[in-house]
Amino acid sequence: MQKKLKRERFLPTSLKEIRRLGWDYIDVILFSGDAYIDHPSFGTAVIGRYLEYLGYRVAIVPQPNWQDDLRDFKKLGLPKLFFGVTSGAMDSMVNHYTAAKRRRSNDAYTPNGRSGQRPDRATTIYSQILKSLYPNVPVIIGGVEASLRRLAHYDWWEEKILPSILFESKADLLVYGMGERAIGEIAMQLKSGRPLESLKNIRQIAYLSEHPYQGGDRSVSLVPYEHILKNSALFASNFATIERESNLWSPAYISEGAFGQFVVVNPPFPHHDIDIDIFYDLPYTRKPHFRYRDKAIPAYEMIKDSVTIHRGCFGSCSFCTISAHQGKFIQSRSEASILNEVKNIASSSNFKGTISDLGGPSANMYGMEGVDLHICKKCRRTSCIYPSLCKNLEVSHSKLLSIYREADKVNGVKRSFVSSGIRYDLFLNEKGFLNREAKDYFRELVLKHTSGRLKVAPEHTEEEVLKIMRKPLFSLFVELKKEFNKILKEEGLNYQLIPYFISAHPGCTVEHMRRLSRNRDLKGVILEQVQDFTPTPLTAASVAFYSGIDPLTMRKLFVERSVEKKRAQKSFFKKK
Repeated sequence: MQKKLKRERFLPTSLKEIRRLGWDYIDVILFSGDAYIDHPSFGTAVIGRYLEYLGYRVAIVPQPNWQDDLRDFKKLGLPKLFFGVTSGAMDSMVNHYTAAKRRRSNDAYTPNGRSGQRPDRATTIYSQILKSLYPNVPVIIGGVEASLRRLAHYDWWEEKILPSILFESKADLLVYGMGERAIGEIAMQLKSGRPLESLKNIRQIAYLSEHPYQGGDRSVSLVPYEHILKNSALFASNFATIERESNLWSPAYISEGAFGQFVVVNPPFPHHDIDIDIFYDLPYTRKPHFRYRDKAIPAYEMIKDSVTIHRGCFGSCSFCTISAHQGKFIQSRSEASILNEVKNIASSSNFKGTISDLGGPSANMYGMEGVDLHICKKCRRTSCIYPSLCKNLEVSHSKLLSIYREADKVNGVKRSFVSSGIRYDLFLNEKGFLNREAKDYFRELVLKHTSGRLKVAPEHTEEEVLKIMRKPLFSLFVELKKEFNKILKEEGLNYQLIPYFISAHPGCTVEHMRRLSRNRDLKGVILEQVQDFTPTPLTAASVAFYSGIDPLTMRKLFVERSVEKKRAQKSFFKKK
């Protein structure tokens, strides 16, 4: 293990910085489509710092130029162990295009928001370049773009089913999900001299093989890629298998045939066996690299004073990628780790007194798990809260309230906000609050941890659409609104409740949107947060969009594919 690292030192990004450190070799070189921001909200920084913690020399090449003589891919030479590749914190296609497939004019992960600093399908392009330049050096791909394309998937931008990204990228291995443990294991085994072929026993990776998984553990085989191209129902059935396995306590090995080979996906590391404190307690500078000088990076400005308190989400909304990437089971940081990060932020000379977010994928799932884990180990539910709240789920908000209160006591902290989305079905039902603690939680959230605008996501009003979305009935939002207004009246406040909605989701018609727009319970509510549905890889909604089949029920459903009619659905959102 390395000695304690200096907090203000960045991982090197240039030959000059490497020479300044006195290094004569590099173990791992990471290529990213994002600017290098040394902050735990950015995966490249987390992977780099964790490898450094394990004793490896790590360098980062942010936003390499792929259109010139490829000097950025050559400038640091060859790593002793491997190249790591990611498109960045976002899928590059989602980053580049609107729901109408129009090219975006800015990029929040680039200095000054400048667009065009990464290619479309950045993970594939970077990996192809590295394999062409250095065919004998292992290339490991990871991050959201690779993770959600680990198996055959519907691609909205090409409007067809594409095979695993492993084929086109030419990468040697793919790490999916939150990949610290896997990447650390890969580095350790390569350093020990093991050949690349022998690394295929590592958990949480995917790779190409001449054979399906042949070990002794439980495994499933998907319908081959060539077959699902001809039968959309088989594609939907494959996804149902993938989703089911992803949400099990002990997932199986998955094999999928394509082009005479097999994509093999190994199960993830056990979620209950990972202490995530170690990943967040690393010595981040929490700043953009000094190479950017005074250039503003929009994504950084948004999250610089935020704190991630947990990973994972058991909501399993049809349109969301979180459970496919981070998993269904919650991995929570310790209160001590969270408060240490808050203290670190508060000690910065640039801190203005406000923690912008104490949150996670769903901000109020912190510390929640099954009361009897033996039941969880046998459970086959996709979600712990849909279609109903699991009776075995511990929904106490006491740990969360403790964190909020202790964070607000930290010297220098004036306020702490919760900007991440909350699941109100974890503390509320149609009859009111689940218990006294739930009532205390919501009251404290509204009065102390919002900026006067509480954002929530009912997503729709109509039951037919909400069932396909896997969201609670709209009557629950109505109850939330009632309790919200009651608090405002008692306290003499003029706060706003801001709901998020999605138009043109599979199953949603123009008539559904018309009913939404006329819903009496939205009177006085600001309808400014609307998103036109975009099919993203490895989600139930994208499978439904392509196949016209709900993979949860295997029933046919209506899908609006016309750009003009999708626009008509969105037009119902007007400020009231």
